[in-house]
Amino acid sequence: MAVTLRALQTVVPPTILIQEQVRDIFAAQPGLSRLAQRLVSTSFNVSGIETRHTVIDELTLDNDATDPQFFDARQQLLLVPSTKVRNELYISEATKLFVEAGRLALAACPDIRPEDVTHVVTVSCTGFYAPGPDYMLVRELGLRASTQRYHLGFMGCYASMPALRTAKQFVEADPNAVVLVVSAELCSLHLRTSSDPDTIVASSLFSDGAAAGIVSARPPLPGEKALALDLFETVITPVGEGDMAWKIGDAGFEMVLSTYVPHIIDEHIEGALAPLFARDASITGQLAASLHADSAVSAVGTVLAAPVLTIAPPASLSSVIEHWAIHPGGRSILDKTEAKLELRADQLLPSRETLRTNGNMSSATILFVMKAILDGSATADGERVCAMAFGPGLTVESCLMTVIEG
Repeated sequence: MAVTLRALQTVVPPTILIQEQVRDIFAAQPGLSRLAQRLVSTSFNVSGIETRHTVIDELTLDNDATDPQFFDARQQLLLVPSTKVRNELYISEATKLFVEAGRLALAACPDIRPEDVTHVVTVSCTGFYAPGPDYMLVRELGLRASTQRYHLGFMGCYASMPALRTAKQFVEADPNAVVLVVSAELCSLHLRTSSDPDTIVASSLFSDGAAAGIVSARPPLPGEKALALDLFETVITPVGEGDMAWKIGDAGFEMVLSTYVPHIIDEHIEGALAPLFARDASITGQLAASLHADSAVSAVGTVLAAPVLTIAPPASLSSVIEHWAIHPGGRSILDKTEAKLELRADQLLPSRETLRTNGNMSSATILFVMKAILDGSATADGERVCAMAFGPGLTVESCLMTVIEG
């Protein structure tokens, strides 16, 4: 039984941030050291981002808010609202994005009605409220009152992957299950001015967006492309616990995003993928002639049941797996991934384009990349897709999928 992800839909708020303008505003804030001003310019300039989206309509240069809470356009001053103020805006604006994304996903699946949905899985790490977004989806989309609801909160950028894995498990347990998965993140609520390098990097990357899809055993309709969810894997790297973290402060949520993260990924990405590939006979078979099987210790410190697979020339993963959905946590992460796995430049294009036009939307971002792959004219039935997302821990979530065309 193939469990498929269908009807991937994405939503962004209307306010657009131009990266160069945001850079100049952050660099001009009072209290920044000269070093911090240079770090702001460098971080924003090398981010690979041109535009981002935000629910904070105050963050435009021409806003005329008389009592601004986030940005005083007249003085070009970033303000410091409390966590409560930020979370109140999350409650109102995140709900809209959750509902809109969910409604679009249902509309894109004409063979699935709202009353067919048996489970809802929501994902977010940028705000809290109860009854939460899972409840709001049931109420606003006309789902059955008995719909089972689950919320994955505060896991970070990788959280949509365990959400899809959970949805697949529901369908495997009950082939009649229909699971609506929705991620919405309002990262811009927590951006702040600071001389701290981690905070500067976060301010140059994060943005707002939402994505939704439907997981079920129902095959795609004629002409529709979907993703069969084949295998999932989780790996915790042996280092990096303090290099990517997410905490709640008095003036919003505080991101720790060390510049060392790309180096951690560079060192451990092959080890993170090894257990995933070892479980897929078709991939191990194709790579058999160019893989070294070694008894080794895994990233979490236990001996792998299967051999660790180390890619060696002349074969490369780019010839075995056609499409790569890599979470664009930043340009340097994509650069390290492309080089380490010897991927072609075009295979990282969906990730780079998502980063360029939308920034890093935390957990929703990987779903944007998957949608870009599905929408691509070159994506064909039967092709394989490998997805990877990174988050606090440092945790690496990976997934193997197959394109299915109805």
